[in-house]
Amino acid sequence: MKRILIIEDDKQIAEFEKDYLEASQYEVDVCATGDSGLRKAEEADYSLIILDISMPNMDGFEVCRQLAKKRDIPIIFVSAKSDSLDKLKGFGLGAADYVVKPFEPSELVARVNTHIKRYDLLTNSKEASANEILSGDLRIEKQSRRVFLKDSEVSLANKEFDLLLFMAENPNIVFSKNKLLDEVWGIDAYVDLSTVAVHINRIREKIEENSSKPKFVETVWGAGYRFNKR
Repeated sequence: MKRILIIEDDKQIAEFEKDYLEASQYEVDVCATGDSGLRKAEEADYSLIILDISMPNMDGFEVCRQLAKKRDIPIIFVSAKSDSLDKLKGFGLGAADYVVKPFEPSELVARVNTHIKRYDLLTNSKEASANEILSGDLRIEKQSRRVFLKDSEVSLANKEFDLLLFMAENPNIVFSKNKLLDEVWGIDAYVDLSTVAVHINRIREKIEENSSKPKFVETVWGAGYRFNKR
């Protein structure tokens, strides 16, 4: 169940928001001051925060400013302040949305649903991006240790994958055979330098359209090899 934090000093409004969100299958916590809300937001995991602006001890703008330094959570300002400057300030601090009181509860729930879905999609996209390397038609999935060319899987031996991954994670840098040997096989490995060339050739045969004219793993004569990020 998704968890939402309401930071609102008006008890009636807070309970009103809480009831509607719980009816929509959200778990809801409420704080009545800015400083207590900030502490709660830092301590627990929330999918979204509904934040009033005018509150005792610490206003909503400062809560948003402080929270942005530590957590990445979508924030919806709910405020009686309808001035465009307040809205611009809220969005400038990184808020996802700004709702002016009074409002329809169904509208607030709809906006909460939208921003949580949008944030989840963005987070999943970032995780997928961190797990894979893309270069033209080539896709390397790091965690599953799989390689795809034009969506067709390419079978690589363990060291072939390790060598390709190391170069792909450090694109457009020329590595000597000695450096690749140290990084992929280890400094203490009893392996001949020719092993690097053999593995490079095998990789090219599997991922290059024309292994004699490679696009991805290029030879820099007299220096070594580099992975071209396309």
